[in-house]
Amino acid sequence: MENTGAAPDLPSDGEVEVPVQVRRDGSRYVATLRGEEVGASYVREHGDRVTFTHTEVDPDAEGHGIGSTLVRWALDDVRSRGASVDPQCPFVAAYIRRHPEYQDLVA
Repeated sequence: MENTGAAPDLPSDGEVEVPVQVRRDGSRYVATLRGEEVGASYVREHGDRVTFTHTEVDPDAEGHGIGSTLVRWALDDVRSRGASVDPQCPFVAAYIRRHPEYQDLVA
């Protein structure tokens, strides 16, 4: 993801929860903060299997839970469609290891 400068109105305290919106956009899930794209998780779909290949967050927005919010939303979307997950992306794989409620999605 290209660094576009400081994330809009992002709190400086990494523990502050920020109002991130996530949407599915073709072959990726996109996180936005106040209308600015701040993260994306890229996927490939093969039938009912979703392979997560890469997740990135704007460097100026890292450390504020945006990546975790993005991945949680994406995994919930995959679950709602009855699909399984192939977590090739290291961030997604680590998220699933830390959150056992998503381990049943792994193909």
